[in-house]
Amino acid sequence: MGYIRGYDRDDLRELVDLAECAARLEEIAEQRSLPALLERVWLLKVLDRLDEALALAETTVRQARMAGTRKDVLRARVLHATILQYRGAHAAAEQELAACAEEAEGQGWITIAAFAHQHHGRNAYDAGDFETARESFKRSLFLRREAGAEDRELEITLLAIDATERRRTTQLVAG
Repeated sequence: MGYIRGYDRDDLRELVDLAECAARLEEIAEQRSLPALLERVWLLKVLDRLDEALALAETTVRQARMAGTRKDVLRARVLHATILQYRGAHAAAEQELAACAEEAEGQGWITIAAFAHQHHGRNAYDAGDFETARESFKRSLFLRREAGAEDRELEITLLAIDATERRRTTQLVAG
């Protein structure tokens, strides 16, 4: 997404210009294509309009199943799981993200698998499971390198690994 200005080093959430995201959401509010629906879900998520995001994410998954490809369905499911994560339903998000990552890897869809592993790691990070987060981020990094990802994508994953290591160390010292 072109709206991401960076990532918070503590919670790993996207840093965005909220006014720009709200304006874009209004601009595409009536569009019904699958890419527009996915974008609207993401915009609602970063604007913290999670009830609306969840309802639209469920609709988007259904539309992807009816009219999209299997890759489209996986992308929609990953986005749906991130809404669950933001709502604090970490177990449900973990299950969905793990299934998406496994299916994508099984199909050889490396970029989608890396995307799913990255979000699986973010969900585990939010839930305080830093060991799982670390494993997921490292898997995402490996897959992204294998896919020839740009340095920016690799940096995002390296930032997540670094944040996880810091939290994990703090947790071990405190425990």
